[in-house]
Amino acid sequence: MNSNQITKGIKHIYNNDIKIARIIDLTEKCNLKPHSKYYYSLLKAIVGQQLSVKAATSINKKFFLYFNGKPLPQSILGKSDLTLRNLGLSWAKVKYVKDLSQKVINKEISFRNLNKKTDQEIIDELIKVKGIGIWTANMFLMFTLCRLNVLPVNDLGIRNAVKKLYCLKKLPNEKRIISISKKYGWEPYCSIASWYLWASLDTQIINFVL
Repeated sequence: MNSNQITKGIKHIYNNDIKIARIIDLTEKCNLKPHSKYYYSLLKAIVGQQLSVKAATSINKKFFLYFNGKPLPQSILGKSDLTLRNLGLSWAKVKYVKDLSQKVINKEISFRNLNKKTDQEIIDELIKVKGIGIWTANMFLMFTLCRLNVLPVNDLGIRNAVKKLYCLKKLPNEKRIISISKKYGWEPYCSIASWYLWASLDTQIINFVL
């Protein structure tokens, strides 16, 4: 994904979905940018699971600072569970970051040419790690590889945004969100639509749109 693709995707969504078009008018430009720090991205995703953005940022900062900004697999495996727990990780997340590290060392998962694989191939690779499910894999696809057409249908933020923006009586399930995405022509830029749906959760923006 490059800036031209982002611009093309925004225009596509803008011309197809009047609801999201209003959000696009009210907020900053979608700023998804790919990078190749795959291991660090997965560590941050695991550490931040089921936490607020503020809490996740705080614990990740503490975690990375402890390893001088470079928590290598060998370094993580060399620390006791209690040491990692004291950095703010739950006991479950201690197991998850160690499982990720061990699988990287053992080459049970490989980052080699990862960006050349399909979305599903990448998901299948990542979910080999304990604690990494479809949601985490989708976040990786969107915010690390910046794949254009990812729709995290089970994300609570997306479900809340769709409910509010499209004036639904209850939180939409996976089938309803997919139906809305097709009705309003999000494909092949579901990632960009999702980015603006998250942006719409800002109280002032959503109230203005509605």
